[in-house]
Amino acid sequence: MAPALTGVASEYERMKQYGNVPRGTVRPFPGFNTEADCKVIRKAMKGIGTDEKAIIAVVGSRSNMQRQEIRNQFQTMYKKDLIRELESETSGNFRDALIALFSPPIYYDAWSLFKATEGVGTKEGVLIEILFTRTNQEIRAIAQMYKSEFHRDLERDIANDTSGHFKRLLVSACQGNRNELNDAMWQRVTSSGPESVVDRARAQQDAHALLQAGEARWGTDESCFNEIMSVRNYFQLRATFEEYAKIAARNIMSTVEREFSGDIKEGLLAIVKVAQCRPLYFAERLYHAMRGAGTNDSALIRVLVSRCEVDLADIKRCYAEKYHTTLAAAVQSETSGDYRTLLLALVGRD
Repeated sequence: MAPALTGVASEYERMKQYGNVPRGTVRPFPGFNTEADCKVIRKAMKGIGTDEKAIIAVVGSRSNMQRQEIRNQFQTMYKKDLIRELESETSGNFRDALIALFSPPIYYDAWSLFKATEGVGTKEGVLIEILFTRTNQEIRAIAQMYKSEFHRDLERDIANDTSGHFKRLLVSACQGNRNELNDAMWQRVTSSGPESVVDRARAQQDAHALLQAGEARWGTDESCFNEIMSVRNYFQLRATFEEYAKIAARNIMSTVEREFSGDIKEGLLAIVKVAQCRPLYFAERLYHAMRGAGTNDSALIRVLVSRCEVDLADIKRCYAEKYHTTLAAAVQSETSGDYRTLLLALVGRD
């Protein structure tokens, strides 16, 4: 029997199992016919009443790119804006989910961030979820979309609505400058394993720096945590967390829980969780969106819509393993009506 893998190697095996290859639940529809889909949606909204089931049958089984084609073709065929038609013919959470599904992903992220910083109070959880889970390229595109669509600067809005070390952590994320693996490095990972792209000496150095900045001193040097957590790629962070556990007699999650509080704690914990297993992070987000009295429908819609073509199949598996029930069962229990039917179409079969 082969020895059990440990440390970064085991994390790599887990990454291959959860999210190394995109495993969404929604894929491009074979035999896609834009005109036929437009006719179905038009008929479903024409006259008295709306045939929600017909709309769900189309929207819930098309990729985002296909939905954009439907939206454009609908305008061409009927000289009507499909989004405005849906807003007029539907309502509530069902309407919100439909509009989200017809939004390009970068626009939807930019819009979500805008809503999170708009008006009184800031929805810090939305900022954390988006800025700490998107790639550098995506973050830069989101910032550009934010400026072009809302005529505001994303970094400035976040800086104005947050404070202290949490603000610095978010502003760092807004730059889209985290070290990421290039194609050659990914090829080395595939052929030689994760240690081929890990600087073990740097991981040990960073682990000692984190220990000295937290557990080994009176007070906490937040800037040290910010620097390391904001810059290193996720393979490197996993190696750092492994080295940290060797010298600190506790894992990095425990240290962050002990040394920080409030929004900065939540931000750092999110980075750690995403580095260790991104689908599990989103499984936890979904669980908390549906936990207790009332459902955080905006969070539920945002995660399911944004991940259904990326890694929702992996998120479902993580959800079942951690919470001993299926994601579909949770959605079935916490939602109702056409809204529930649409979300279940995204989640797919167990």
